[in-house]
Amino acid sequence: MAESQRRLEGKVAVITGAGKGIGRAIAIGFASEGASVCCAARTASDLKEVAAEIASRGGKAIAVQTDVTSFDDVERMNRETAGAFGGIDIVVINAGGNLERSRVEAGDPDLWAATIDLNLKGAYYTSKSAIPYLKERGGGKIITIGSGIGHNGRPSASAYACAKAGSWMLTRVLAQELWEYGISVNELVPGPVLTPGAIAAWEQEENSVNTIDSEWVKESEDVLPLALFLATQPDKGPTSQSFSLMRRDT
Repeated sequence: MAESQRRLEGKVAVITGAGKGIGRAIAIGFASEGASVCCAARTASDLKEVAAEIASRGGKAIAVQTDVTSFDDVERMNRETAGAFGGIDIVVINAGGNLERSRVEAGDPDLWAATIDLNLKGAYYTSKSAIPYLKERGGGKIITIGSGIGHNGRPSASAYACAKAGSWMLTRVLAQELWEYGISVNELVPGPVLTPGAIAAWEQEENSVNTIDSEWVKESEDVLPLALFLATQPDKGPTSQSFSLMRRDT
């Protein structure tokens, strides 16, 4: 794509959970549109592969090993990004996962709490740390990757459902707090995507809920167009909204 046509030219994006799946696809896609990208996740080897692929395509990326449940880690991630690229314009809060797939009665309290930490505390830490950098740029975008489970619930997924419901509410609160600074905050709900975590969940009958039969099951790259749409909206574009790739009747 010619540089004059690249929609994110001059922008700096932080993508958490960028080592695999949706985060990887968004990181590569944003870089191909001209963004300088911080690829953040816990597994260093995955990040190096993503950053190397971006570089091989002529893009700019750094790999920052980050545990989003550690505020110190998240702060370092943003410092390194701003130091490498001069600031931050876009934050995609994608890191997450379901660590507790049992019904409440039979569940593990520690795994339940860890799921809340990863998905909700991680979203809070990531957004909180990024706000000063976005303000310095005079605006920006925060995109939280949500889940239909956070809107509708599901048996044997109480921790994940509660965490994603909390993340959706955090999205709405942040949008109200940040609109005056030209920072939009929206949720992207992909629906079922063929990521390693989703496949593991579908192997458990109670978590499947006819997903394969009733939904458009996507590849990670299918989420990119909606992420790009949200990243390229004007400063006074949509905020406090949930954009979904799920079927309306699920």
